[in-house]
Amino acid sequence: MIEIKNLSKSYGDIQALRDVSLKIEDGELFGLLGPNGAGKTTMINILNTYLSFEKGDVLINNFNVQEDDSKIKKIVGVIPQEISLYDELTAMENLNFWGEIYGLSGTSLKQKCEEGLRLVGLYNRRNDTLKKYSGGMKRRINIAASLLHNPQIILMDEPTIGVDPQSRNFIFEMIKRLHKEGKTIIYTTHYMEEAEKLCTKIAIIDYGKIIAIGTKQELYKLLGEENIIQFKFKEKINFQDYQSKLNKYSIEKLTNITFQLTGKDLIKQLANIIKVIEELPAETEEINIIQPNLESVFLKLTGRELRE
Repeated sequence: MIEIKNLSKSYGDIQALRDVSLKIEDGELFGLLGPNGAGKTTMINILNTYLSFEKGDVLINNFNVQEDDSKIKKIVGVIPQEISLYDELTAMENLNFWGEIYGLSGTSLKQKCEEGLRLVGLYNRRNDTLKKYSGGMKRRINIAASLLHNPQIILMDEPTIGVDPQSRNFIFEMIKRLHKEGKTIIYTTHYMEEAEKLCTKIAIIDYGKIIAIGTKQELYKLLGEENIIQFKFKEKINFQDYQSKLNKYSIEKLTNITFQLTGKDLIKQLANIIKVIEELPAETEEINIIQPNLESVFLKLTGRELRE
């Protein structure tokens, strides 16, 4: 179990984390979702004992990160944003190098390196130098290196940045496999689709502060009974006409041929809304009911788009 209590961290005048408290259970696939600069990497670096902090307590399996760093390094694997590999070495040579740093040797080291290469689907390329690898393949080897010592807890800091779709899907499948094996995984991302697809529980972080936490469905409930419906027309519309006729709803112009309505129980009122729209000259082409997502939750809580 990971317990974070009232954690704060500053870089000079910049407060990266603000009184953060979290509890992450064993075997959980926990997402830390937020825009760039929100404090996600700072959190990962504290959990991995790289960074000190001014205030709070952080315990991993009852070990204190500021006092028991050697014990924590044995049970924690870190997959950083940066690729920590050598282009002139082969994949096997890179893994051998990192395995020796973790204290592996002999038959055990060879076995762990081969297992890692098979896990990331690159065993057949084990004797190629990394300069022949794509960015996504390098990132997969980076992941394999971080897992050589069979850590109980895996910290993944935006592991899909800059990877091709094939490698991204491979990484997703690998994460699901590790989760099924009972690993505790903390996964940071600014892509809400990734958090929704992978994580059993999600904390939304912004400006160093946790603003919401829960399962996807629990977070969606923060939107209340609010619905979003988008309308698209076959020709340019006079938006003011629709704004006047639908003034009881929150209406937003999207393009010259689209707008959206936001409000409570809109789906129940859809028939009446369509009747009003049909009184105006433009012909409707599409009506889309927008399902709740983490982007909507972030927007409601902060007033900003997630990717700003």
